[in-house]
Amino acid sequence: MYEDLGFERLLDADGFFAHLLGRSPSGEDRKPLYGPDLPVVLLTGGPGMGKGRLLRAVHARFARQVPVIRLDCASSEYADRAAPEPGARSAVTEALVEAALLLHTWHGTGGAFIFPRFFAGLAVIATGVADGTRAGITTELERYEELMQQSRLRALPARDFWRGALLGAVRNMLDVLAEQVLGRYGAAALTALLDSLFERLTPRGQAELTRIYGEYPGAAGQPKHGLRKLAVDFRAGGEGREDAERFLFRALREDLEAAYGGLGGWLGRVGRPGLLLDHAEEPLGERLLRAVLTDRRDGQRDRVVIVGTARRADGGDFLHGGLPPREVAAFRPADGVPATWSRRLDSEGDRGPLSAGVLILRMPHLTGDQLRRATERIQLGAEREGGADRRRITAAVSQLSGGRPHTVIRLATAAADHRMETDDNDRAILDAKLHHPEGAPERPVTDVLLEELILDQLPVRLPHEHHDQWLDLLTHLSVAHDVECADVLLHHHQAGRVLRLTAHEVAQLLNDTGWPSCGRHFIGDFGLRQLLVHRLYGLEHDGAAWYADHHLLRDHYGLSAPSESSGGAFHSVTTHQMNHHLVSGGVDDVVRHLAVTLPGRPRQWCEELLEIAQAPYPGGVDERRRRAQGLVSVDGAALRRTVDQLLHAVWLCEERTRPTGGEMARTLEQLLRLLSAMDFEGAGELGPTATQWSRLAANEQPLLRCACTDQLGRRR
Repeated sequence: MYEDLGFERLLDADGFFAHLLGRSPSGEDRKPLYGPDLPVVLLTGGPGMGKGRLLRAVHARFARQVPVIRLDCASSEYADRAAPEPGARSAVTEALVEAALLLHTWHGTGGAFIFPRFFAGLAVIATGVADGTRAGITTELERYEELMQQSRLRALPARDFWRGALLGAVRNMLDVLAEQVLGRYGAAALTALLDSLFERLTPRGQAELTRIYGEYPGAAGQPKHGLRKLAVDFRAGGEGREDAERFLFRALREDLEAAYGGLGGWLGRVGRPGLLLDHAEEPLGERLLRAVLTDRRDGQRDRVVIVGTARRADGGDFLHGGLPPREVAAFRPADGVPATWSRRLDSEGDRGPLSAGVLILRMPHLTGDQLRRATERIQLGAEREGGADRRRITAAVSQLSGGRPHTVIRLATAAADHRMETDDNDRAILDAKLHHPEGAPERPVTDVLLEELILDQLPVRLPHEHHDQWLDLLTHLSVAHDVECADVLLHHHQAGRVLRLTAHEVAQLLNDTGWPSCGRHFIGDFGLRQLLVHRLYGLEHDGAAWYADHHLLRDHYGLSAPSESSGGAFHSVTTHQMNHHLVSGGVDDVVRHLAVTLPGRPRQWCEELLEIAQAPYPGGVDERRRRAQGLVSVDGAALRRTVDQLLHAVWLCEERTRPTGGEMARTLEQLLRLLSAMDFEGAGELGPTATQWSRLAANEQPLLRCACTDQLGRRR
């Protein structure tokens, strides 16, 4: 299955993750990549590109051989657990505690991990409980006792320098607290905890805490000062809390590093521990990534493999420090295992962008062969009368998915029982029902995909007041081409709202979410645009919302001077107007316009024809093929009738949601040859265009290229 999705080369015995973790899925040693200065690996790609699926596969394949754990940074559980005690917990600390607990229960080679350095930091922030009472602090400390349970520590050597502290520290702390009369803010408790901890430590243990917490900002090499300052900063919130959280994460990684050190670690442990951060673009994930990248930029080294996800191709704004993005080391699965990586040396040194410590793995769109294999594998369980229907569905899945693995799986699964005729619009499969495996009511696949790709993955920086309208706004924007066009729609559909989004803001939010841009379409991902167009037509009876949006834009551009340059996706405002008029009932008007403007300007006219005809087709009966072939009676002179046929042939080829191939290529060539033989100025210049367009159509290539049609492969 993973081979179908393009992941197998990453996951196999000699793949990237085996060498990154130092262990194959079957437990064989692999030469670790990169040495002591490890990059943070970011899987980049927008919704539906399989980042989370790949992280789950890494965990499933490697977690039995090396201690690999996975955290979902989009989960609300961490914030929910922190909410009862905001002065002593945060979403970050709760995530780190979960990671430690999972590693504490590791039963593989080398056994469970202990976290004395991390525990020391947890203990001091525990004194920030809301009531500051002995009972409150005791309860908070007891949350972490599992990390210190004696039964987990029997494997410690008798002379281990943490042994005495770990076996008695928690109970001793609680005994000391029982004798204290605590102040409201727990200052006495903090002092008691620090005294209790350090009095039980051996000199080596004290040296370890000095090495870590003595480096805390403002500690001046004194670990007690560092721990006290950490507790104060954590309670203060803001940047101080971020510093405290960063040190707690560092302490956890130091504990893992220590487990691999010395003779016992060298003999007993294998590979590298791994932390997989799903949805790391969320605030929690960004804080964890920022913490480890900052430490490693400052020279801290550990062997913990950090793999996170990012929607944006450049990893996200926070990596670049507000500066224009610099080049980030990157590779794709097809590149194999990148043998070398070194930290980029920036002139700013320890104030340089965090991106210098990142290695980006760009998630792949499926190739044509991978897509076909995945679709056919999913469809094997469905009965088929012949191969034509299966090929037609595979072609539709290819176009509407754009090669996004998740979308391929959803569409292919829904269409497995769907009967599709050769001439159907690809969007017909969007009405196919997706069966829920647990018996829940089946739903149209378009609703499922919009929920999973849009509603479940809202832009991280989308203001909360716009959450309820985000899908509706994108639905209306599916007919927009450029920023001006989008702003007209946004102004109309946000009427009555005090706080409004501009087209520039929406474009930035889409970019942050990982959706691609296109100079000719505001929604720059072809598959997403088809989902939204399909929803727009179905919002109201008989496509009323569709027609209203196109009429709004037609009228807007109709008010501009005909010769005025559009300055956006179209050569002129008239061409832009005609595009919206074409798809909202004005076909005959568009034909008349084209017939009048052809003589004397064939080359410019061909460019305008392509711009006008690059548009989706509304619902209902589609007569474009019959009209292109002259099978529908049309009034007028020969020039007008031929232009009518050519417009519909070009429209079919440009919409990209129906098969055209050789038949329409021949039609295009015949019609352009007819025009080139007519008696008007410049007619002969259409001959070369006939050859060029027919060749493109025969190979299922767009006549007018743009970024989103370049995403699409040829039909199979």
